[in-house]
Amino acid sequence: MADAIDPADPALRQRIEDTLDSIRPYLMADGGSVRLKDVTDDMVVELQLLGACGTCPMSMMTLRAGIEQAIRRAVPEITRVEAVAPAAA
Repeated sequence: MADAIDPADPALRQRIEDTLDSIRPYLMADGGSVRLKDVTDDMVVELQLLGACGTCPMSMMTLRAGIEQAIRRAVPEITRVEAVAPAAA
């Protein structure tokens, strides 16, 4: 695949961050936020849910119906969005 998209491409990551920036005010209004952790080789965005989003029982619905849909609309190369646990201290 000569035209494969590089998940480490700064322009791709910036498009994802720009999309997250448009969503963060809504998450912050409820005491939460989200951080981009990685984009895998198979174009899966890994996000860390922060604050209230990390413990909210509705966080998976927010992730799928809100965050994932927004990212996939803005960055159609993305195949999926997953929440990842924070790294152990």
